[in-house]
Amino acid sequence: MSPSAPALSVLDLVPVRSDQHTGQALTATIALARTADELGYRRYWLAEHHNMPAVAATNPPVLIAMVAAATQRIRVGSGGVMLPNHAPLVVAEQFALLEAAHPGRIDLGIGRAPGTDPVTSMALRHGAGGVDDDAVAHFPEYVDNVRAMLSPEGVGVRVSGRTQALRATPAARTTPELWLLGSSDYSARLAAERGLPYVFAHHFSGRGTAEALELYRSAFRPSEHLAEPRTLLTVNAAVAPTRAEAERLALPQLLAMLALVTGAPLTAQRLVEEAEEVVLGDQHRQLVDGMRRRWVIGEPEGARARIAELAATYGVDEVMVHPVAGAYAAGPADASPGREQTLRLLVEGADAPTSD
Repeated sequence: MSPSAPALSVLDLVPVRSDQHTGQALTATIALARTADELGYRRYWLAEHHNMPAVAATNPPVLIAMVAAATQRIRVGSGGVMLPNHAPLVVAEQFALLEAAHPGRIDLGIGRAPGTDPVTSMALRHGAGGVDDDAVAHFPEYVDNVRAMLSPEGVGVRVSGRTQALRATPAARTTPELWLLGSSDYSARLAAERGLPYVFAHHFSGRGTAEALELYRSAFRPSEHLAEPRTLLTVNAAVAPTRAEAERLALPQLLAMLALVTGAPLTAQRLVEEAEEVVLGDQHRQLVDGMRRRWVIGEPEGARARIAELAATYGVDEVMVHPVAGAYAAGPADASPGREQTLRLLVEGADAPTSD
């Protein structure tokens, strides 16, 4: 890539296709992570979603441990841990151990959304403080607690009239890099107040990106962890040798997103041939076309140019690619050739993305 091109990273939801079981989807993710590592991508983040037939990313810390152990250089993290679902101490302990095992390679991306349906949210949060506890309202406090508990000094907790230190691990030498994630201005404002790096979920929302990033930058307060605002952009991408093939490979994920935004029943991700059999009405076709215009879909040169354009438009030096290319019926069930192809074509024939 040219010197002005952004660094590239990867976001993975661990999709489960109609031809896969969970174990095969995990094997495909490990292969994708190794591909990203070999190609020089900067980060590999894993999402948190629950009770969804097409997503196996239910437990970011477990997935991070698997991916970090299978790779050599790439930073591995959460995109993100949905903090209201979990006790802050548990999150801090998990990521302190991950950082101890892979020092300098772990990112902790934190989000405020539930990442699931109300029933599953209730089941998750019952174990983290009771269903009546308004975990979302306590989000800023929870972020502060996780941050403090990850530090070598820990956080002071007052119990029975005495203050005791609470640490995520006995002898921390390094700490994970902490990011706040969001798809509205709430986390942008909080990240600015706390002096933390911030990610807007452009791949999911696609609207309000410029406004959220401007709010973050204008309100940013330097902290001991970060002197200046730091952001990255997430984007859905399907890249193939031709535009026509890229359009075919993107269709299964476009239909999955259509079902999500319209409240239709969710299913395992369709294969390309299955997706092509779906007949859309005019209104749904317009929704799909609108999403398609916001995604990066096309041949390598055009896709690279589009990513560079997005980075310049939003003033970021790093773009996190969510590879959404689907699979054909004749392909292997334990691999994701289309997703791996997307990552390869974004850097082949160009300078490898910097990992600094």
